[in-house]
Amino acid sequence: GFNTSVYRSKINDSESHPSSSHQTLKGTSKWATSLENLLEDPEGVKQFREFLKKEFSEENVLFWLACEEFKKTQGKKQMQEKAKEIYMTFLSSKASSQVNVEGQSRLNETILETPHPLMFQKLQDQIFNLMKYDSYSRFLKSDIFLNHKKSEEQEENSPEAQTAAKRASRIYNT
Repeated sequence: GFNTSVYRSKINDSESHPSSSHQTLKGTSKWATSLENLLEDPEGVKQFREFLKKEFSEENVLFWLACEEFKKTQGKKQMQEKAKEIYMTFLSSKASSQVNVEGQSRLNETILETPHPLMFQKLQDQIFNLMKYDSYSRFLKSDIFLNHKKSEEQEENSPEAQTAAKRASRIYNT
């Protein structure tokens, strides 16, 4: 039959030695792993916004960030104000930075009176997927991304970075 103990020990092995590569991913290599990772990194967000500005779709990431911020909002009054702000900025037909989501018209203004943390979730997910399958893949091929990657690599290969790394490894080895 199937030997579960071998299988189990394999699993435990991988747990006792977590691959450190995951933690050490920084900058562009981290951004390239997923849009989620990119959006977790303030520098990544900054570069992505630069790129989206050129594509005239910066409002997508701004809307996404606003929704993330909104979910952390405490207090009904603050939520109402923020919800209204998000609605007026991104969703209303007169919005200055209108995002292109299906069913945006269905989010009518009455919901703004009784806001809840996930009221924009569906729209946020739509925009996330729009960015993921559209702008994000282009971003990874863009000059902004590639130049940033290049400058990272140059920094890594600079003598200062190498002595810093040596110093760091010395600290850990003691």
